[in-house]
Amino acid sequence: MQNEDQRNILLAVVLSAVILFGWTFAQEYFFPPSPEQIAARQAAQQQQQSQANLASDSSIPEVPGGTDNLLKLIEGRPREEALADAKRITIDTPTVEGSISLTGGRIDDLVLKNYQTSIEEGSPNVILLSPAQTKNPYYADFGWISSDRKLAVPDNKTIWSTTDTNLTPENPVTLTWNNGSGLTFERELSIDDGYMISIKQRVVNTSNDRVDLAPYSLVSRTNTPETLGYYILHEGPIGVLGGSLTEVDYSDLKEDGNVALPSTGGWLGITDKYWLTALIPDQSKEVSTRFIYSGKNGPDRYQTDYFYNVESVPAGGTLEFSSNMFAGAKEVPLIDQYTDSLGIQDLDLAVDFGWFYYITKPFFYALHWMTGIVGNVGLSIMAVTVIIKLFLFPLANKSYVSMAKMRKLQPKLVTLREKFGDDRQKLNQEMMTLYKQEKVNPMAGCLPILIQIPIFFSLYKVLFVTLEMRQAPFYGWIHDLSVPDPTSLINGFGLFPWGIPEADTLIAFLNIGIWPVLMGISMFLQQQLNPQPTDPVQAKVFLFMPLFFTFLLGTFPAGLVIYWTWNNLLSIIQQAVIMKKAGVPLGRTPAETKS
Repeated sequence: MQNEDQRNILLAVVLSAVILFGWTFAQEYFFPPSPEQIAARQAAQQQQQSQANLASDSSIPEVPGGTDNLLKLIEGRPREEALADAKRITIDTPTVEGSISLTGGRIDDLVLKNYQTSIEEGSPNVILLSPAQTKNPYYADFGWISSDRKLAVPDNKTIWSTTDTNLTPENPVTLTWNNGSGLTFERELSIDDGYMISIKQRVVNTSNDRVDLAPYSLVSRTNTPETLGYYILHEGPIGVLGGSLTEVDYSDLKEDGNVALPSTGGWLGITDKYWLTALIPDQSKEVSTRFIYSGKNGPDRYQTDYFYNVESVPAGGTLEFSSNMFAGAKEVPLIDQYTDSLGIQDLDLAVDFGWFYYITKPFFYALHWMTGIVGNVGLSIMAVTVIIKLFLFPLANKSYVSMAKMRKLQPKLVTLREKFGDDRQKLNQEMMTLYKQEKVNPMAGCLPILIQIPIFFSLYKVLFVTLEMRQAPFYGWIHDLSVPDPTSLINGFGLFPWGIPEADTLIAFLNIGIWPVLMGISMFLQQQLNPQPTDPVQAKVFLFMPLFFTFLLGTFPAGLVIYWTWNNLLSIIQQAVIMKKAGVPLGRTPAETKS
């Protein structure tokens, strides 16, 4: 039974790593879509294809920015030069600055005021959107489609007119264009203090004929951006369509082809790790949505778009549609506020909290709340860890009491192993008898590890995916809790004058910082308080476990390593107090180390 207990503990440790690295991978291969989901997708694609016939050649551009000069696009013009090509309306809010081109009416210039590209002093602000013909075009566009190919509708060359010069939270703007055939198109834009832009598209028909029209919105991105490539983080086209989260990797869209889905409400767009550009249609209306890739005639191009059902505008009539666009930082409280106030279906899923959403998100809010009190994310991690330890104290206390009793039994277990080592069945029977006599549950020792698995994973996700942890400093050499400890074993943690190897070199695994070393030491000390495995092989495996985790966590965010170290220290104190009360020595006795 003792051997089974130790195997279970080892299994718990391995399971922790499997959950940490393999859950998203597993869900893809072990939990494929149901036949009903596949059938729904196929039906949606057929419906989309029939509707797309209305939009052939002159509707939503099949290639984002399809008429832009490909040579200039490949070369990439300076951003300032591209911005100077057309008259613009400036955008200025407490969170963003940028402009809207009056040629095409695109929102193609957006800079995030409150975020810099790095922690270095003087680092530039994050650029979210850029106009066509720059190095990496990324913009939002809006327009109309018509089943009448001869009907003039606004496109990316249309010169819009306006009397406004600035778009601010206090000052909305209205763009107008007349097609010369009795149709006046209007686009009213307003913006709030955060990252939400409201768009009203309106067409006034002063002609003598009825026209059939439908508005569309799109987000276009040229060139595949650099992504981290982690299974637990999605970067690329994303949306909540038909009531379900849809995530499409850039590589999958490129290899497997376009995706088309109908939806009532929801949203879609393109996400980076910390930034999001999302189109949000009227939540009460049905739309046709698409994720599109095109790279045949130039660089890779990605587009997410939607269009409403075609409606008739009678002579003398007006047709108007309202929608929204989120373009900015994925700040969880703000996104939740938009989800509630605007009734947007599951906009909070833009932050990749993963399958353990109902654990991870509350964990984030606990850290967020505590940070508002203590003023430091690292301290809030420690404080929340203490709260969790107090909450789980009865369960953990029971486990540590059982482990203390197991420590007392170690000499007797070693004696039994020496006496019945060749008869496994008899050995297990004698051990079970001993456990019953002493009222010891050998499985109780697994509880601290099993309890820590969801907490560890939740904190890992919070540190890895949430913007609030980005560039959050701690103390000393830790200036960003979301990245690994910057010190290295190779240069003596900064004592020696040479640098450290690049991440892709063979000896990069030696880039172990001070905090991972402290974590390994704390894990080793805690291990000395636990019952020694009677199996020599298992004992050696557990002896090397702290070293293994030192190198494993050396590449993890510093905040996670600080949590693990702090949790170990709290556990050591709690366990030591219980062992002292039980009269159990803190160090390993000769009988326990006897093989």
